[in-house]
Amino acid sequence: MRILFLGDVVGRSGRKAVRHHLPSMVDRWKLDFVVVNGENAAGGFGITEKIFQELLDAGADCITTGNHAFDQKEALVFAERQERFLRPLNYPPQTPGRGANIYTARSGARVLVINVMGQLFMTALDDPIAAVEREIAAMPLGRDCDAIIVDFHAEATSEKQVMAAFLDGRASLVVGTHTHVPTADYRIQPGGTAMMTDIGMCGDYDSIIGMQKDEPLHRAVTKISSGRLGPAMEEATLSGIAVDVDDTTGLARKVAAVRLGPHLERSVPTFWTDED
Repeated sequence: MRILFLGDVVGRSGRKAVRHHLPSMVDRWKLDFVVVNGENAAGGFGITEKIFQELLDAGADCITTGNHAFDQKEALVFAERQERFLRPLNYPPQTPGRGANIYTARSGARVLVINVMGQLFMTALDDPIAAVEREIAAMPLGRDCDAIIVDFHAEATSEKQVMAAFLDGRASLVVGTHTHVPTADYRIQPGGTAMMTDIGMCGDYDSIIGMQKDEPLHRAVTKISSGRLGPAMEEATLSGIAVDVDDTTGLARKVAAVRLGPHLERSVPTFWTDED
């Protein structure tokens, strides 16, 4: 099974990059399942239902979020009816929507996607490890699903690595989102679970984590806010991770970083070719 996970989509430029690159990637790489984190897709803060559908139309099978999941208030409404929209699993029980769901991949495989948020330097939510453990215990890999993907939306590198180690051998892929800066530690752990501490963003990297530089710089220098933060609008780079999953075990066989655009070094998985 071929899985692609794209990092936080930031604003209009990030959406444009996904629309431009993703459809051809699905066809060229014969992707079975695509996850996109869309929590910053609407002007850098939250996601609307129209944008949610736009990402699905581009080729995404599931949209995950994070601490900005409900910045656009309409998400409180469509989260209930859109099964392909996930908000963090460890939100309070009365929060609209769902934090995990099982989907059917293009290959027919059953894919469990879990979206959960960290606790360190983040809004206080329930224990993410306990929340993920309940989901995986209820639908373990190889019995109730053929692949498990976990989006751990967290700030601290250490907390993301703890989650990846905790799930090694019991999930196909554990990715970190939220910081918008791709790390260089993508790998397959000893137990067979692919991981990457942060897969970066789909946005304009000539920015400060996807935002225009002027306002963050002004606030840093003067300690005074002079206006709203706004997403950088120049051409975006698409950033994420590609994983080849064994159809028998549900564990990762190969993993590679994905970067397409004017920033960062171009990177694509060499283990997928048009002839495969």
